[in-house]
Amino acid sequence: MVSRPQPASVTDDVPERPPTGGLVQALDVPRNAAIGAAAGLALAVVAYLFRVLELFGPFAGTREYPILGPEGWFLLLAFVLASATALLVATVLTLVSAYRLSKTL
Repeated sequence: MVSRPQPASVTDDVPERPPTGGLVQALDVPRNAAIGAAAGLALAVVAYLFRVLELFGPFAGTREYPILGPEGWFLLLAFVLASATALLVATVLTLVSAYRLSKTL
């Protein structure tokens, strides 16, 4: 007599997933993010100081800056510049790390 295979029972157990922390560590993502944040912050501080302290002299044209005044608006712009720069630098460094890692494999 031929025995039939028993159908697999359905369980609520979730299969274990492979760890993903190894890829993050291999690509040095925390280091790249820290370097990106430092670069973005440095660029934003320099841009803010040049604009608000008028290190190159007064800028041509005058405008009205409602609610926050010029310093407040340029502080917000400096935050956007810092965030965008940090993201760009961290992404480029991570891509370079991925390229170098792919060469060793």
